Amino acid sequence: MKLFTGLGDVPADFGPSVVTIGKFDGVHAGHRAVIADLLAIADAESLTSTVVTFDRHPLAFLAPEKCPEQLVSTPQKIELLATTGVDAALVLRFDETLSSIPAEAFVRDILVGRLRAQVVFVGADFRFGSRGAGDVGLLERMGPVLGFEVRVIDDVRPEDGRRVSSTWIRELLEAGDVASAARLLGHTPTVRGVVVHGAARGRELGFPTANLSPSSEGLIPADGVYAGWLVDGDERYPAAVSVGNNPTFEGVPQKQVEAYVLDREIDLYGHEVAIEFVTRIRGMVAFEGIDALIRQMSADVDTVRSLLT
Repeated sequence: MKLFTGLGDVPADFGPSVVTIGKFDGVHAGHRAVIADLLAIADAESLTSTVVTFDRHPLAFLAPEKCPEQLVSTPQKIELLATTGVDAALVLRFDETLSSIPAEAFVRDILVGRLRAQVVFVGADFRFGSRGAGDVGLLERMGPVLGFEVRVIDDVRPEDGRRVSSTWIRELLEAGDVASAARLLGHTPTVRGVVVHGAARGRELGFPTANLSPSSEGLIPADGVYAGWLVDGDERYPAAVSVGNNPTFEGVPQKQVEAYVLDREIDLYGHEVAIEFVTRIRGMVAFEGIDALIRQMSADVDTVRSLLT
């Protein structure tokens, strides 16, 4: 996949293309269905399949207080898009300049002028341009004049009829239902960060953990204990993962992510690792004493082992 991190990166001879535009937060099953259709159009009409997305949620600039927490970071999103088979991705910086571009200019200068779009593939509720003035109707009016066709994306709905969306996946993760979130994502919910030194309580209890930096990437699921995988480079290790502030002890930061790699002791300090959440085992509870906590941790590890190995 060719990656363009600004309009200036797009070569003059780019395209002709079929373009879809969106936030693509999580690059979930709905997004992947759209991209599959995009690839089919590109193949049938000898076009360059192109995704246009943004370096942040537009609300992060327009109304930060209303902006939802993102499922993935921009680097994670780019990596996920690269797995879809799309030819190119243009990541636009959503700032004052972009947000003030009139809708007509967005179509004329970016979609047609830069990307040489012959097909524009968007959802029925797609809005763009300054103050969201552009919509599918505007695209359909401009298409015949500028030489592109507009095609509207069908919603992707699983068995229960609800449209697959980042909002739904966020709700599932906030409830700890990582297995259902994975079904809608089409990939395992993942948090990535650098392993840092913690309070070493896990090691003292016989379960040394890799503690992720608070500045990790990806939406952290609800507090609790999970079966998951720790990925360090090309190595994947089964792990019992704790999320939360560990109420048995005082002074533990909220939403701390720590992973105990099963049956291996590895020095991971300073490594950037990924934690993949497979299923939630239990919620986070306070125990009456260290012995009770150790017994439960042993049981958790046995559960994870039975699930993953």
